[in-house]
Amino acid sequence: MFDKAHEEKVIGFPRAMSYYNDYPFYYGFFNALGIKVVLSDVTTKQTMSNGSALVVTETCLPIKVYIGHVLNLIDKGVDKIFVPSIQSIAPKIYNCSKIRGLPDLVRNVVKKPFTMVEATLDKSEKDQGLYEFLAEIAKYYGITDKEVIKKASKAGWRCYNNFHIMTKSGMNYKKALNNALQGKVVIESSSKEYPISIALVSHGYNIYDDRTCMKIFDKLEAMDVKVYTSLQLSKEQLDDGITSLGNEQYWANEHDMTGSAGHYLKDVKVDGIITLTAFGCGPDSLMVERITRKAKRFNKPLLNLTIDEHTGEAGFITRLEAFVDMLFRKKRAKLISKMNISESKLEYIPNTDYIETK
Repeated sequence: MFDKAHEEKVIGFPRAMSYYNDYPFYYGFFNALGIKVVLSDVTTKQTMSNGSALVVTETCLPIKVYIGHVLNLIDKGVDKIFVPSIQSIAPKIYNCSKIRGLPDLVRNVVKKPFTMVEATLDKSEKDQGLYEFLAEIAKYYGITDKEVIKKASKAGWRCYNNFHIMTKSGMNYKKALNNALQGKVVIESSSKEYPISIALVSHGYNIYDDRTCMKIFDKLEAMDVKVYTSLQLSKEQLDDGITSLGNEQYWANEHDMTGSAGHYLKDVKVDGIITLTAFGCGPDSLMVERITRKAKRFNKPLLNLTIDEHTGEAGFITRLEAFVDMLFRKKRAKLISKMNISESKLEYIPNTDYIETK
């Protein structure tokens, strides 16, 4: 529980949805304003269950998880909880209805008492840009000085940019986030060679939540697979990826999916693509359909994985193993043909016995 005397300087941040892409910015921003950020606990089966119990069955998994994290923060004694409405990130570039209406959804299903710090970002409308959005948040804490808010936003961008410098250099998500929150920028070089490279195409809230994605990075690493994501790409590369698939950006999070897939489908160092989407996500179903059709033109192997709160880990691993094994066999066949050598000289066998060894 928190000291009531200091409660007005605490903000609860659900470890879900926008947390996985934007938390470095918010962390820098809130800290610069003297507001302590309290995160909900990491996602567990109980988190999913608690959130699922309050919404209709057809609701997508990320929203169920988000509701569970709001409940977790309330149980931790946090009164003010950050629940933004991100309508549009650029003119005519929109989010899905659930993200746009997130405050209303939370208000209608969570009946426990708490103060919702809600603000609207809508760059398709006048006077609802980033600074108006940040000023709306700061008002909940009695902060109205525009210069103070502007200075805090710069601190947020500094932390955010440091995070992306490290992810673009190849550092994994967790390490880059930890360094950025400590105000550090560390560039690592890796000499390890991988026999197989895969691009994991998905939203941050699907692949960086260990419980939701069932630690897919660890599983692929154990199979000697190099994994690429949208975090290794620049905005220009992601924009070009969308264009490569003959598309124009409409959805706010389309860079994660269409942009990333479009880039990696052309990348010769990537052997295959895995898309990971939540069951019931309307925008993703449209984007994956386009990616699937275009993958055939690029002759790039593609595995589509769908997750929800009932997804079984054994079947999930089996599909990953089969895909990795297929990629290795395809790559080996190319080497045999190109180098004119016998198959027996390529003795490497990928580690796809994950279930037995773990």
